[in-house]
Amino acid sequence: MQEQNYPINKWAIDDRPREKLRSRGAHVLSDSELLAILINKGTRKYNAVDVAKQLLKLGKDNLAELGKVSVQELMKVSGIGEAKAITISAALEIGRRREAASIINKQMINSSKE
Repeated sequence: MQEQNYPINKWAIDDRPREKLRSRGAHVLSDSELLAILINKGTRKYNAVDVAKQLLKLGKDNLAELGKVSVQELMKVSGIGEAKAITISAALEIGRRREAASIINKQMINSSKE
């Protein structure tokens, strides 16, 4: 990872993940920005978005794949301790369950007669 060392609090306010979500909605954030909100803080070398990008690499830049990564594997990324790894794992599981519930609801309606 290229050393960024540019703290998010030094970014333009409209570019900061939390402020961007508040003003424009979660749907406009990249996967790394959403993960950065969960991560909250980066390290001395890398801001939270940079750490999130490293996490995404574990999942081949795919959130569904990242959801299959163990807490122990998540913790191998610099800046991710046990609490953050568990938070990320839980958030990804919530997303998986939401998607599964959506599929179940769609399958229940088979025709207009129902």
